Amino acid sequence: MQPVDPNLPVVVIGAGPVGLAAAAHLLERGLEPLVLEAGDHVGAAIREWGHVRLFSPWQYDVDAAAQRLLEAQGWESPDRDELPTGAELVESYLAPLAATPQLAGRIQTSTRVLAVSRQGVDKTRTVGREGRPYVVRSVRDGQVVDIVARAVLDASGTWGRPNPLGAAGLPAIGEDRVDAWLAGPLPDVLGVDRKRFAGRHTLVVGMGHSAANTLLALVQLREEEPGTEITWAIRGRSPARLYGGGDADGLPARGLLGSTLKEAVTGGAVTLVRECTITSLAPPADGTGRVTVAGTGRDGASMSLQVDTVAAATGFRPDLEMLREVRLSLDPGVEAPSALAPLIDPNSHSCGTVPPHGEALLAHPDEGFYIVGMKSYGRAPTFLLATGYEQVRSIAAALAGDTEAASRVELALPETGVCSTDLGAAEAAEAASCGTGGVGFATGSEHGYSAEEPAPRNNCCGSAPAPVSVSVSSPSCGG
Repeated sequence: MQPVDPNLPVVVIGAGPVGLAAAAHLLERGLEPLVLEAGDHVGAAIREWGHVRLFSPWQYDVDAAAQRLLEAQGWESPDRDELPTGAELVESYLAPLAATPQLAGRIQTSTRVLAVSRQGVDKTRTVGREGRPYVVRSVRDGQVVDIVARAVLDASGTWGRPNPLGAAGLPAIGEDRVDAWLAGPLPDVLGVDRKRFAGRHTLVVGMGHSAANTLLALVQLREEEPGTEITWAIRGRSPARLYGGGDADGLPARGLLGSTLKEAVTGGAVTLVRECTITSLAPPADGTGRVTVAGTGRDGASMSLQVDTVAAATGFRPDLEMLREVRLSLDPGVEAPSALAPLIDPNSHSCGTVPPHGEALLAHPDEGFYIVGMKSYGRAPTFLLATGYEQVRSIAAALAGDTEAASRVELALPETGVCSTDLGAAEAAEAASCGTGGVGFATGSEHGYSAEEPAPRNNCCGSAPAPVSVSVSSPSCGG
């Protein structure tokens, strides 16, 4: 084994919250970070959903090492109990953090990473592999540059890799021809995208919090704009998992999100299509008007919808192409690190039941390489921002040789959890044990896909309450 040059940087891919937190922790450990961000600004992905409000208040959204850097420059934290939007998270936290003297010269924006490998050897070579530095191939302003690094942390996230609308993990036939009718997972329905949805028919596909946010924004728009139609398609038999436990949810805002959506469905504001499989999408012959969405619904019944817009909130998957020359150990189903996957498997976990974890569970056969943040969760939608901060704290300690600190759990979010919604209120910060031995708010319902089992049919369709008006705030700043 050859020693790695200690003067080489640790390359961090991605300048989101976890990537910048990684840089702050590396600096505190005397290591040299180099952050490569594909976007033109830090937090580029978050800016795209800047109108969405988090469940978690500011006190849980700021990394400890990052806060120490900021406070040395006179930064004052926003009200710890307030719930920021994505835009506020960037403008009040990430942008000032990136501008600190310690980080400003160590961040390269508009720099896309193309590939990661070990210097001088390909993936098949074992002899002499251990201890070799990494080569990070990147492109900036059309110029391709190979950066040599002592270690690499991939915090690039999954935002740019949405799951397709089709079944079996494959795009529906014709999905590649209807980009103009696809709105993405979190359109700003009540803000800059309002005209696209007002008085039109929207199909929302998916059963996560992104789908719920979009649906409830559309419900509010329906009250304000006559002719607005909303159809919601889910692949499962029941929306029980998203409806959650209502008053039993440890995060009141999350419980309100589910219960209000349930009332919108039972009250007729939203038309629900269960057990939906989308097989094809066809644009109109003349290129204008509505797209035709075809497939099957409950009990295999044929389905055909003509809609103006499809909001595909079907989740994300990691981009692993740039890591093809790195020796990885990934779970074949979740596509997360093998040791971490059982703890985050969406078949049995929600964002309220995932325990904290660090370097030991994130290591791969190629030493010194780590996938962190949202991307470390692969296809699982259960990522917690504070958990990402704990990941990079532990990894920075390990890279500095402090194995004791790396193995410690220092999660600064005891007995709490973080998800995203646009219905947050101050009560969302109240802690409640989920009773599973993990870290997170109780959801008041079964966790993961197991919560999709429907309630007995004689209990699910009682007298329908009137839809409840829900305030889903328009963004005060652009996303």
